[in-house]
Parts: sequence; structure tokens; C-alpha cells
Amino acid sequence: MKLLPAVLALVCIAPLSNRLEALTAQPQDNGVADAVEWTEGPAEVRLGTRAKLQLPEGLQFTGAEGTKALLEDMQNPTSGAELGLVLQPGTEASDAWFVVFEFRNSGYVPDDEKDELDADELLESLREGNEHANEFRKERGWSTLELVGWERPPFYDPKTNNLTWAIRGRSSEGGETVNWSVRILGRRGVMNVDLVLDPSQLAAALPPFDALLEGYSYTDGERYAEFVDGDKVAEYGLGALVVGGGAAIAAKTGLLAKFWKVIVAAVLGLGVLLKKGLGWITGRRGDDEVPSDPQQPSN
Repeated sequence: MKLLPAVLALVCIAPLSNRLEALTAQPQDNGVADAVEWTEGPAEVRLGTRAKLQLPEGLQFTGAEGTKALLEDMQNPTSGAELGLVLQPGTEASDAWFVVFEFRNSGYVPDDEKDELDADELLESLREGNEHANEFRKERGWSTLELVGWERPPFYDPKTNNLTWAIRGRSSEGGETVNWSVRILGRRGVMNVDLVLDPSQLAAALPPFDALLEGYSYTDGERYAEFVDGDKVAEYGLGALVVGGGAAIAAKTGLLAKFWKVIVAAVLGLGVLLKKGLGWITGRRGDDEVPSDPQQPSN
């Protein structure tokens, strides 16, 4: 199961820091970012019908439609599973970041691997997958990526049913970036929470990011503890979530060898998220552009 899952996990790592100076050096044309509806914290916002979020003061939120529009504007394919995006606006890269929420209706993921997560083995799997992704990047004339290692090894908290890990990547162009990922287990699937930021932002961004997650909760009937016999159970565990989640099924069924290049081609565009994402964040002009009416997206 090492090839495709690892490739899917690594495509989000792309050169970012070498673009930050250019992104913040001049005013940006915000385009879609100014057109979508934003809710300004403090407020309670909903992530479809799955969950709700207490949005702290100073952060901004757009729902499913706004998230899809922004991702597409950043030349990233959308899955239809996006439920929201939280923005920490800023005038420079040092204080700007954003978080994407996406629900995967995979079924209940058992956490019986919580004491068996082998960070070294998972990292080896990710690096092997990254080698295949680099071959594809070279064919397209893109920069290649080196997987530096864990910024934080995989860690599961049984009290919150959260699986967290962070990976640092380095581009052949010289820039580095961090993918900080949290997977919140639910009764019917997993909420993917991905923090997009430059390594220099970690110290400043993690406290408000952790505070944001403290305000997250599944709606009644969706909580992990509400699982009952007969509910759909995912075909993989915690380790597979780190190396690509549902893609592990492709490896088990034999479809991996036949279709991995097609799937990689479809998802490699996600790397643009980190390269272009902070352009409209750092170019936003302030709170006066945020609509007063909160958006309540539906799923």
C-alpha cells in the first residue's frame, strides 16, 4: 500500500517560502476572495450538517461554496467534500494562514492501531511514494520535492479522537513548507483539517489553530462515541489515514498498479494550493470587506 496512498499524501507539499516575498511585496488582486461570502468571528458556523465550529474573534469563515470557489481559483481540483475554510488574514506572510475542512464519508475508522503507529515505517512509505511523485513532476517540467521528515510524528489522542501529524518538505527550488494535518474521527467518517502555512509561521499559528479546534464539535448523531453496530466501518485504520486514507483500498484491490498515474495526474494540482494560497490571503484589505451576514452552508 505504499505507492498511491503516499503519493496522495505528499502532493500537497509544494514550494511556498520562495514565493512569499513576491506575494506580499505588492498589492494583490483579490478576485474570488473578495466575491465569496465571509463570516467574521466571533460566531458559530456550520460545516454542512456534520459539524459546527466556534469561530474566534479575528478569524473569518466561508462555507462549502466559497471554499470550492477559492480552491478552483487557486487552480486546485475540488472533490465536492469541502465544507469550509477558515482564514487568518494578514498583510504579510508572517501572520497569514488558512485551514481547509473536508469530510470523507469513509465510515467509522477503528482506532485500535493507536498504540501501533510506527513513525519510521510511515515515513519510509511516504518517501517511497514521493519518489514516484517526483518522476511525474519531472515529466511535466516541475520542480521536485524532498521529504525532509516529520515536523510532528503521528499522534492519536483518544480523548478527542484526533489524529495529528505534520510533514516538512523542501523544493528543488529551495523553498520549504509544512503540511499540518488533523483527522477528527466521527461516527460516519473523518473530518480532514489541513493547516496551510510556511515553516516560519508555526510558532505563531499553532496556538490559535489549536484554539480553533477546541471549538469544533460534531453534531448530534455524528460523534465517534455514537457508533452503533450496523454502522458502516472503514476498510482501513489510523496508519492508512496518514499515508492517504481511502487510497489504501486501491492497493488492496489491485487497482493501484493500473490507475495510479491517472490519479496522481488528477491530484498533483493540489500542490498549487501552497504555492498560490497566500497570495489572496496577504492581499486582503481588511475587515471592512467582510459581509455582516453569517453564511450557514448546507451539505
